[in-house]
Amino acid sequence: MTRYDALVIGTGPGGAVTARALAEAGARVLAVEEGHWTEPGTVAPFSMDQMRRQYRNAGLTVAFGRPSVAYTEGMGVGGGSEVNSGLYHRPSRTLLDGWSRHWSIDGLTTGDLRPLSEAIEDEIGVRTLPWPMPASSQVLARGAEALGWRGFEVPRWADCREVDGQRIVEKQTMSVAYWPKAIAAGAELREGTRAVRLQLARGRARAAILEDVGTGALSRVAFDDVFVCAGAIHTPALLQRSGLGRNVGGNLSVHPTVKVTAEFDHVVNDPSDVPVYQVKEFGSRLSFGGSASRPALLALALSENWHEFREAMNRWPNLFVYYAAIQSAGRGRVRAVPGFRDPLVTYRITGDDHRLLQNGLARLMHLLRTAGATALYPSFRNAPKVTAPAGIARAAAAMSPSKSSLMTVHLCGTAPMGEDRRKCAVDSFGRLHTAPNVFVNDASMLPEAPGINPQGTVMAVAARNVAHYLSTR
Repeated sequence: MTRYDALVIGTGPGGAVTARALAEAGARVLAVEEGHWTEPGTVAPFSMDQMRRQYRNAGLTVAFGRPSVAYTEGMGVGGGSEVNSGLYHRPSRTLLDGWSRHWSIDGLTTGDLRPLSEAIEDEIGVRTLPWPMPASSQVLARGAEALGWRGFEVPRWADCREVDGQRIVEKQTMSVAYWPKAIAAGAELREGTRAVRLQLARGRARAAILEDVGTGALSRVAFDDVFVCAGAIHTPALLQRSGLGRNVGGNLSVHPTVKVTAEFDHVVNDPSDVPVYQVKEFGSRLSFGGSASRPALLALALSENWHEFREAMNRWPNLFVYYAAIQSAGRGRVRAVPGFRDPLVTYRITGDDHRLLQNGLARLMHLLRTAGATALYPSFRNAPKVTAPAGIARAAAAMSPSKSSLMTVHLCGTAPMGEDRRKCAVDSFGRLHTAPNVFVNDASMLPEAPGINPQGTVMAVAARNVAHYLSTR
C-alpha cells in the first residue's frame, strides 16, 4: 500500500491552496475529489449541463427548518471557485479582530494575513473590470448614488481583456490558477474518488477508506497527516463518520438571501454579464447585489407566484434578479446519517433574522424603484407585484416565515477554529483538538459566515495554516 506524507480531501479553494503549498515544499501529496475535472469554458454557466457536472445533487440541496434554506455546493476539481461569480473580498480588521477575541484565535490579524492575501490576489488576478460595469450593475450604482448609500464595484479573480474588439473574461478558478501548479510540483490528483471515513489508531488518523464513485470499489490509503477540505457540509460529515465529532457539525452559519426581480423600461439583461456592484451601506449584516439572471433563473425567481408573474417573462431582457443577504444570528447543524451518502442539514432562522430579511427586502425594493424599476416581483410565495412606493412596505410585511423562499451559497462554521476547546473543533491553525494529525483547512474552520464572499478569507487563512504546518516540520 502506497503511503503519502499528506492526504488532502477536497479540491476547492482551501484544498487547492493546501495541496499546492505541500507539494511545492517537497511533500508527497495525494488529493482526492468526489467530482471530476471540467475544463473552464466547456459548459455554459448555470446550464443544466453545468448543474449536473459541477454541482452536488445538481444544485438541489436544502437545509431543513422553518423556513428551509436552499443552498448550492460546487462538486468537481476546484469546488465552488468553478461555479461562482469570482467576486473577491479581503477580510477586514474588524472581522478578524472580532473572531480572534470571541473565539480565542492566535495569529489572525490583518498584519498576519495581508502578505498572504496580496500574494493570492496577484496569483488569481484580482481586479475590477477594465470597461464599464454591465447595465445590471449600473442599476444598483445609480440607485445607491441617488440615495447617498455606500456601494462599490467588487473586483473579480478574472483575466479580462479585449481582443480585436471582443471582450474576453477568463475566470481564474482553482483548476486554472492552482491545480496545474500543484500537479507540476508533484501532487497526485484522483478524480471521482470519495473519502468514506478515516481509520484511527492510538489517537491518530492512520489511513482513509476511499470509494471509486463510478464503480463503488473501496480502497485504503495510508498517510502521515490528513487535511480535510471538503466544505462546510461534507468536512463535518466525514469527521463524524470517522468518530471525530467533538464540536463538529454544529454552528453552521450562512448568509440567508431573499430575491426580487426588477423590471425596467429598457434592456438590462445580458446573459453573459456578471453583476459586480454591491451596496454595503448597512454594514456586513445587510448587503445588496445582483444575481445570475439567465431566462431559466428568471423563471425560477418568478415561480413563487407564477400565475400572476409569468407574463413578465415575455419581457425578460428588461428583467434582472437582485438580492438582499444578511449575516444570520441563527445557526444550523450537519449530522452524518448511517447508511446515507449525504448528511442531514438543518438551519434555524431567528425572529431577528426574519425581521432583518423583511427590512432588507423593503430597502432593496426602495433602492430598485429609485434606480428606475417600473415593477418589482418579490420571490416569496404568493408575493404581490409592486408598482408604486406604497406597495413596498405591504409586500415586505407579507413575507411571513411560512411564505419565505430563502437561499444561500456561503456556508461556514461547522468545525470552528480557536483555542477554546469547549466550543472549537480545531486550534488556531486548523489542527483538530482531538487528533493531532488531522487538519481542517476550508470554510468549516471560519467561525461564522463573514458578511462577504468568504473565498478570499478561506484562501488567506488556509495559506496561513499550511505555512504554519510546514514551519513545524
